[in-house]
This record gives sequence, C-alpha cells and structure tokens, in this order.
Amino acid sequence: MKHRIVVLGAGYAGATTAGRLAKRLHRDDVEITLVSADADFVERVRMHQLAAGQELRQRPLRELFAGTGVRVVNELVTAVDVDRRIVEPADAEPLAYDSLVYALGSTGATDVPGVVEHAHSVAGKQAALRLRARLETLAPGATVLIVGGGLTAIEAATEIAEAHPDLAVTILARGGVGDWLHEKAQRHLRTVFDRLGITVRTGTDVTRVTANGVITGAATELDADVTVWTAGFAVHPIAAASGLTVSDTGRIVVDITMRSVSHPEVYAVGDAAQAPGPDGRPLRMSCAAGTPMGWRAADALAARLTGGTAPEDPIGYAAQCISLGRRDAVFQRVSFADEPTSTVLTGRLGARVKEFICAGAAWGVGHPTVLMPTRRRRIVAAGAPDGRIAAR
Repeated sequence: MKHRIVVLGAGYAGATTAGRLAKRLHRDDVEITLVSADADFVERVRMHQLAAGQELRQRPLRELFAGTGVRVVNELVTAVDVDRRIVEPADAEPLAYDSLVYALGSTGATDVPGVVEHAHSVAGKQAALRLRARLETLAPGATVLIVGGGLTAIEAATEIAEAHPDLAVTILARGGVGDWLHEKAQRHLRTVFDRLGITVRTGTDVTRVTANGVITGAATELDADVTVWTAGFAVHPIAAASGLTVSDTGRIVVDITMRSVSHPEVYAVGDAAQAPGPDGRPLRMSCAAGTPMGWRAADALAARLTGGTAPEDPIGYAAQCISLGRRDAVFQRVSFADEPTSTVLTGRLGARVKEFICAGAAWGVGHPTVLMPTRRRRIVAAGAPDGRIAAR
C-alpha cells in the first residue's frame, strides 16, 4: 500500500513541498495529493500589482505539476481530523492521509470592527481583484487610505499611487513606516513617497473602519473613498479546531524540521506554521521563509520515510525586497537573524533585483530542487501511530 501524503495549500510553501517530495520519493511507494481552492498558482507577492490594474501570468496547477506524479485536487478545505487522519473538502469525499503537510497560509487580519464590512485588502487574488474593480470606479481626487506600516502597506500604496496618479493616497500607521529598514532605505522610501505624492501619517491607531473612512484611537474621523487594510495577517482557524498544538495566534507549532510538536505525522509550512528561527524568534510570515520551510519539510519527511536523517540546521534570512511601483524598489540585505545591514540597493537597480527574486520564487515552484540532481528513494520505513519510525 502506498504512503498517502496530502499537502493542503498551493502557495509558495505548499507547492514547493509537494514538488520536492515528488523529487525525493519513488512513485511506486507514495501517493502525493495537493489540495488547493484555486486552480492556479497565485504569486502572492504580486497582489499589489494585480490590484493596481496589471495582468499577471496564469500558472494552472495541473499544468505546473503535469508529469510529476503529484495529483492536484481543486477544493476548499473545511476541516482536518487529526485523530482519523482525514481532510474534509467542501464538495468532495474526505481525503485520508498517512502524512499531512499543512500550508493553508494566512489572510488579512480582521479583528478591528468594520474591516470585514468596509475595507479592501491585497491578501489574496479575489480580494485584489475586488480592490482593482473599486479603484477603477473612482473619480480624480478620490482618497485611498492604506492602513498599516509594513511591507504590504508600502507596496500597495506605491503601486496604486503610480498606476492612479489622480488619486490621493495616504498611509496611516500605528507605528512607523518601514522603520525596520536601514536608514539609507528609509531615506529612499521618504523620497519615493514625496515623488508619488503619498501622504504618510504615523503614530495613529485605527479603532474602527466605516463606510466613509476610519475612526482613530483619538476619536478622530478620517474620510476615505476606499480603505485598504494591511495591518497584519491572521491564519485560518482550521488548525486550532483540528486539535493540533497552535500558538496564541493560531499558527501550528512545529520543530526545526517543520514537524508538529503534538502530531508527528503532521508537518506545517509557510505562514500557517510557527517555526523556530535562527535567534529563537519564530520565522516571520514571508515568502523568504516560506520556500525554505517547504524545502525543509519535504527533505525531513522524505528522510524519515526512507531511513535517512532529517536536516536540523537553522533556517535564516538573506534579504528583504520591497517594490515601489514598477520602476523602483528597495533591496535590503539582512543578516541570517534578519537584522538590516548597510547593503541597500534602490531605484531601477533595486527594481531589477526585486523582479529577479520574484520571478525566481515562481520559477522555484516548478523547479523545487533548484536544478540539483533528483534521486527518488524507496520507502524503507513507515510512521507508526505514535510517530516513531518502524521498519517495514
């Protein structure tokens, strides 16, 4: 009987894990199923581009995984039963698994009153398309309010301001905007904001979103024709409801091999997983961490099934990129522990490097071993119910 591996989610982390497992394990021994609500691979790092009106390349998952041995199931997952080891899709029969890789990612946080009813986001493809349609209806001089001061806020604000120069774009942040970057990068951000006519308001907390704008912690009403919410991300409650051990934010707690600390037959990767970083802090939600997490989970699971040794070296960081429209960007070199260095590229050079990295991330989904030799090993061990490895 084949070992059944189900991968939930086909973002960067999930798709990479599924493809890499197919390169590591012999097809006669495994059945790999990739479950995705979307029929296409979605380049989440480009959602601000989609919202601003650009057309993105379609990447159908069935074409992407054709010939790999990975079976693609287009279904929305509604529940995971870790006791019975089944996944419950919305409109299909339950899928049984021997090993599960949970990669359902994250979505925009909605804990502030009014966000769900009145705010737009760029957290996913459908949300970005709804924002795009709304922006196209606005008259010149209309106000777009971007709530948040992180990477998503910066990219959304600059992309929208560049694509719609007749709109008044404002960033509203509780803290600073891009203040984790090196001073050289922060100076460039301020220059770009000035060039694009973006207003930045920091130190402002939003307590409610309304149909006509937002209300701040100081009870001030700020009008906006469109409010875009980028103030944080949240994970789907499926993981917590399943009985897996999760963090206080609902992320599945895993060890350095991406294995659940409570259910050893379950691995979690990407935004849905809380994994230890190089300095003890959890790896942050990002494509930069998600893809290496996918590599790690695939290699660890394959090693355990084939009698090998799971890798346990820490996953770290190398750089952070922020697009500032189509012709400008910041490339910020960081330390292995994610601390900014003085190496910063900006302007057109930064944009070229940023585009190369984004294109490379999508290319890597179809090339999950990054052109390293493929060796599909036979399974020589099987996971016992208690998670130990027992010889066949």
